[in-house]
Amino acid sequence: MSLTRRHFLAATAAMTASSAVAQQASVAAPALVRRTSGFGTHRWQDHFETLTNGAILCDTQARALFFWSEDGLTDRIYPTSVPLTDELTRRGRTEVTLKRLGPEWRPTPSMLERNPDLPTYVGPGPENPLGTHALNLGWQYYRIHGTNDVRKIGRKSSNGCIGLFNNQIEELFAMAKVGTQVVLL
Repeated sequence: MSLTRRHFLAATAAMTASSAVAQQASVAAPALVRRTSGFGTHRWQDHFETLTNGAILCDTQARALFFWSEDGLTDRIYPTSVPLTDELTRRGRTEVTLKRLGPEWRPTPSMLERNPDLPTYVGPGPENPLGTHALNLGWQYYRIHGTNDVRKIGRKSSNGCIGLFNNQIEELFAMAKVGTQVVLL
């Protein structure tokens, strides 16, 4: 096949156009900043005076839970579900008051007010909304727990609690202790 002037001009136009598109893409690329994690970072020192008993920070805006061990050698970040509304969100300082393996679930009075069709009790098992483990907090009805519905993680979906994937609450459950400090932002 011989190269005609028409073929040469068509090929040159195609190369110039693709080069211009590539240059536009490379110019736009710096505006896109990729992070290794979708979560912002927090330093424990910005929220706690010490790591006595370990520390848990629940960032409801980022939908993330941060854990630091008492010795400072272990830290974790977990995606969470957070309360549906600000009215359901408790913020401030508390601590882990009870650790429950295979928790039982009962709806709070306000949950029954909003939805009278809820069951009044769900025992431990795969249908339990609290999942496999729960850390009760110093505020009545508030917990950090697993879930029976993984679609809720990363969303505003709870009635006040902080939810984790079951394998992640199991890991946190093993590291946290009664008395672990908790801050909800």
